[in-house]
Amino acid sequence: MARLRIGSRGSQLALWQASHVKALLEQRGHNVEIEIIKTTGDRITDVALAQVGTKGMFTKEIEEALAEKRVDLAVHSLKDLPTEIPAGFEIAAITAREDARDVFCSRKFNSIKELPNRAKVGTSSLRRQAQLKALRPDLDIHPLRGNVDTRLRKLEAGDYDAVILAAAGLNRLGKRESIRQVLPAKLMCPAAGQGALAVEIRTQDSAVQRHVVFLDDNAARLTTACERALLNKMGGGCQVPIGALAEVVNGRLYLEAVVARPDGTKVLRESGDGDDPVQLGETVGEALLRRGGDAILREVYGKAAAAPQQP
Repeated sequence: MARLRIGSRGSQLALWQASHVKALLEQRGHNVEIEIIKTTGDRITDVALAQVGTKGMFTKEIEEALAEKRVDLAVHSLKDLPTEIPAGFEIAAITAREDARDVFCSRKFNSIKELPNRAKVGTSSLRRQAQLKALRPDLDIHPLRGNVDTRLRKLEAGDYDAVILAAAGLNRLGKRESIRQVLPAKLMCPAAGQGALAVEIRTQDSAVQRHVVFLDDNAARLTTACERALLNKMGGGCQVPIGALAEVVNGRLYLEAVVARPDGTKVLRESGDGDDPVQLGETVGEALLRRGGDAILREVYGKAAAAPQQP
């Protein structure tokens, strides 16, 4: 069988993801190694993600290793991958999806509604911040970077009254004890591709493609293609206040999406159903742009461009 090298970030969650794919490949008899690669996003830890403005900040260095044949495949959180994959690469598989929703984590409070006035909530996501502010304009929202363990440590230390995290990461790491509320998409629409893992390879590397094709999950492929089509239509990256969640309901795709001002003063929601994932994503994205999403995104991009670019 083949000897395969997986490129991965070094965080606990990224290594869980790479190890998960490694174990599945080893069950097929392959000899698999993981190579840890530090990305731009890993190096810049003291700036809110929306202010960094670097496309592919969690994937670029891994793709360079892939191009140089230092690794044979890469495992990413799909939400970190830009909607336009650079020339020379392709997503060969999207594994069965974990819970795509966001969760409310706290030591003292059981829900967003229970938080006291001016409670301190941690998140570096403009998408989460905007939807939180729309629900509770009184909340004091602070940037929170770092891996899952770091964020949970800060919560336990009392630095925050609550933090908002992805259910998928906590489920994968077996760290569900801090979850107090699972947030439905109508309350907190998740990031496009959240909960899904992407296996990226070099284009036309037919040997590696053959080895990983069994990892591809049809439902995950359909739903994430729909969400990423919406994101692409709206010209958004992973650090903008856009949310999208597609699900297969009674054999058809159902898409729920949101775009919002970071301060929560304007939140646009749109939904639709259909059979073609890309067409559905583009249709719902176009509806959001028409209703004022284009103006919201212009404002966000303008502020991001004006933010200091730190090394």
